[in-house]
Amino acid sequence: MSSRYHEVYAGWKSDPEAFWAEAAKAIDWFTPPERIFDAGQGVYGRWFTGATCNTCFNVLDRHVDGGRADQTALIYDSPITGAKKSFTYAQLRDEVVALAAVLREQGVAKGDRVIIYMPMVPEAVFAMLACARLGAVHSVVFGGFAAKELATRIDDAQPKLIVSASCGVEPGRIVAYKPLLDGAIAMAKHKVEHCVVLQREQQPCDLVPNRDLDMAEVTAAAKKAGIWVDCEPVAATDPLYVLYTSGTTGQPKGVVRDNGGHMVALEWSMWNEFGVKPGEVFWAASDVGWVVGHSYIVYAPLLHGCTTILFEGKPVGTPDAGTFWRVIAEHGVAAMFTAPTAFRAIKGQDPKGEFVKKYDLSGFRTLFLAGERADPETIKWAEAQLGVPVIDHWWQTETGHPISQNPVGLGLLPVKYGSPAVPMPGFDVQVLDDAGHAVPTGTLGNVVVKLPLPPGCLPTLWNAEDRFRSAYLSEFPGYYKTADAGLIDEDGYLFIMARTDDIINVAGHRLSTGGMEEVVAEHPDVAECAVVGIADPMKGQVPCGFVVLNAGVAREGPEIEKEIVALVRERIGPVAAFKSVVTVKRLPKTRSGKILRGTMQKIADKEGWTMPATIDDPAILDEIEAALKGRGIGV
Repeated sequence: MSSRYHEVYAGWKSDPEAFWAEAAKAIDWFTPPERIFDAGQGVYGRWFTGATCNTCFNVLDRHVDGGRADQTALIYDSPITGAKKSFTYAQLRDEVVALAAVLREQGVAKGDRVIIYMPMVPEAVFAMLACARLGAVHSVVFGGFAAKELATRIDDAQPKLIVSASCGVEPGRIVAYKPLLDGAIAMAKHKVEHCVVLQREQQPCDLVPNRDLDMAEVTAAAKKAGIWVDCEPVAATDPLYVLYTSGTTGQPKGVVRDNGGHMVALEWSMWNEFGVKPGEVFWAASDVGWVVGHSYIVYAPLLHGCTTILFEGKPVGTPDAGTFWRVIAEHGVAAMFTAPTAFRAIKGQDPKGEFVKKYDLSGFRTLFLAGERADPETIKWAEAQLGVPVIDHWWQTETGHPISQNPVGLGLLPVKYGSPAVPMPGFDVQVLDDAGHAVPTGTLGNVVVKLPLPPGCLPTLWNAEDRFRSAYLSEFPGYYKTADAGLIDEDGYLFIMARTDDIINVAGHRLSTGGMEEVVAEHPDVAECAVVGIADPMKGQVPCGFVVLNAGVAREGPEIEKEIVALVRERIGPVAAFKSVVTVKRLPKTRSGKILRGTMQKIADKEGWTMPATIDDPAILDEIEAALKGRGIGV
């Protein structure tokens, strides 16, 4: 099938307002927009001004009333606890209404903030949608964040109430949330009046009298009383949620997402970009604490009338490297979205794909990767094992949906390994030099997006418009700064090579660590890798590669390391000054799968560093430090 992409993209570019007005017809509005785009509102303009709507109505009520009441909306699958549960659209609405009644009883109203500090359990989804139903603004904080990090977010969002759980369950350990929650509340200047707490059987907790409510008790009482909660009309430009992303100053940035533009963009993306139809099963193997969880576990699939999966597990170890295939086969998943690091971990444990053969994946059509740069070797491995298109796509917490990808619903374009393909409608992506001038085709530079940003992207930061301007808009006037470095080739394909911070300067040559990682990953014994630039008195910076070897590799590390150095010299040349490779057991990552390259670099350079709040396992940084010292680096 020939792709409609170029025609559709050109149509958007010639008349953006007509394009988004058409897309907005897929959403149920209480009152229609007075203007599709108002350039005079907000920092760079606002979408669908004058409209009123409700996101919970669009993800639940209209489907219940429109014939999907008995269709499965949400599947909860927890290989860690062994629990599985499904909810139809009608059942999901009942749960959301009951929790919304509880929140309303505690004084939560339109515009109030509610922090949700939860593990990957259905109640986290109920809480998000209950807030949306009331017109309250939710802010999900990843469960298990340290008390200090949670306190910072409490003080910034100033929530009326917090929804939490007694604990989270990780492979081999239980994380007690309640002491962290209590510590954060004690630490915060803003005083929270009430908490609604889910008691998990793996580790119940004590409740603070007159402050904490047992979620099961109060929602059961609301159901028994038959309390109904209508969907509160809100302005399309009112915030649906605030999601904190780490800031360079240590003060997290509260990314604001509005109601109207968010719904329009996500609903449009489900078919046109992801190629998924209403009624099909879509699985984003992420966490509701991250933007992927917000957009593609909760909101987009339910807006589109799909069945979505909430997975409380890991790609390996729960119980093995076949858990993803088991979920796909058991629940009839048509399309899956996860981080490349998840597939690198699976490939490292099962390089020959033996687990894949154990499951019937005949209904599985497409794999989507995002969150980290998807190196060509990982994509090729996944294609070979699964026999389906593997789509690398690129976006950010700030944008809320893909900036660039190969659009499945519009018809696939030819694949170029290492590229997340082409810009999506709404995004005029350009590459500029540091002075703000366009660079020649194929030249590495700063990836920016011409303003205005499309519907669904952040209109501002929470209570921080000046910071929004300085962080994203000031450096390149008229453009949004992505802080990613990359290039656009002669066919209009975008290549994201690294964060701009990860472009290293070797004796005056600007080199991409992402390009080096791509070469390192080609070595057949390498499961995962990261390249960072470390300080060098002669060259300014030199690259250092960290590699994790595939399970079952019998050869010695030093032999493989020499081969990797030779491979990089052959592909990139002596200019890269690539001479150091360190074999490690594992790489430090955030819980969303991003490799913590910046922290590794600081350790190697003997700079001061703080433990990243989002780190999955702090012990890995000790292992990195020991491995570097063993090589005489960073001592």
